[in-house]
Amino acid sequence: MNNLNVNLKKQNVRDWILSAGLILFVFALIFVLEQVLPRTSMLFTVLKKGAIYALVAVSMNLLNGFTGLFSLGQAGFMMIGAYTYAVFTIPVALRPAVYQYFDGGAIQFAIPVFAALLLAGLVAAFFAFLIGLPVLHLKSDYLAIATLGFAEIMRALFQWDKLGAITNGSNLLRKYPVFRSTLFPFAVSGVCIALIVLLINSTYGRAFKAIRDDEVAAEAMGINLASHKRLSFTISSFFAGISGALLAMFQTTIQANQFKSAMTYEILLIVVIGGIGSVTGSVISSMLFVACSEWWLRFLDNNNLMIGGFHVPLLKPGFRKVVFAVVIMLIVIFWQRGIMGEGEFSLAGIRKAARKFVAERRSKKSAAPGASDSAAKSGGAK
Repeated sequence: MNNLNVNLKKQNVRDWILSAGLILFVFALIFVLEQVLPRTSMLFTVLKKGAIYALVAVSMNLLNGFTGLFSLGQAGFMMIGAYTYAVFTIPVALRPAVYQYFDGGAIQFAIPVFAALLLAGLVAAFFAFLIGLPVLHLKSDYLAIATLGFAEIMRALFQWDKLGAITNGSNLLRKYPVFRSTLFPFAVSGVCIALIVLLINSTYGRAFKAIRDDEVAAEAMGINLASHKRLSFTISSFFAGISGALLAMFQTTIQANQFKSAMTYEILLIVVIGGIGSVTGSVISSMLFVACSEWWLRFLDNNNLMIGGFHVPLLKPGFRKVVFAVVIMLIVIFWQRGIMGEGEFSLAGIRKAARKFVAERRSKKSAAPGASDSAAKSGGAK
């Protein structure tokens, strides 16, 4: 028994080392690609936006997949995070140009980028805590409608001219610090997703899963439903706020109209396609979603596409979204549990699948001679 425990610990250590090596390899590969390919390559656009969407999808999965709370307010919390970051990082010398209709704005100082990222998450979490006090007593569709309404109210509020000295009203926020390297959103999203994974594997994460599976049983076991739901909602919104700040840096300008309910539906689709209750599924589906919508299906918007002298009919600007919607619908119909279901992509899982494949191959080979012998015997009897 002791030897078995020692072997398991050694295997876990090896898995951690291999996982760390794989992560370092990915970062090194991105670094090399940035030196070789032009910075305007669509590959980097997909990687940057995919990393940002991966973070917000995992944060939504923490709430929807692991706690069982159906919330549609993710775009609203991303907007709060984006505005918080932009407002507090615009250099003082550039504020008159940005807040030209509001006398340079009310805030006349700037804070460092990483402090602003943290503040973006904290402000989003604060609003989530406040809104969670009344709405988390609701369930299912009612909670979804309430959180969606909150996001729409916040979007209208941020465009209100009375708050223009802070939010710049319906005008763009710009001239704040942005990232140039793809490694930055990868590093920030990676750290945040790692923290979410640690939370899921903690006692709090097990309490979240218990609430998801059966609220009555969870309460009977001594789990405080209200506080744990509020905690999950607040933490999810914290990371959504950070992803909103990253999105602001990616887009270089921010306006409240960009954070419509369609953005929340996109994130929900990513979670469903990846698998509700799977962190790695959300990451994989984020990359695939962004790659398809921003890159691989772009040719469908070209109404002058020629293949071997043949003009492809039906193609026109916007046709890409139609095809993409059909593909998503087929995935949801025929692959209902998503790419990963509730499982996770891991080295241990790959090793287990490989062993199973080898065992099946061996069993087939060992069964083949016996089958031929029986066939020969039956032929000889005839």
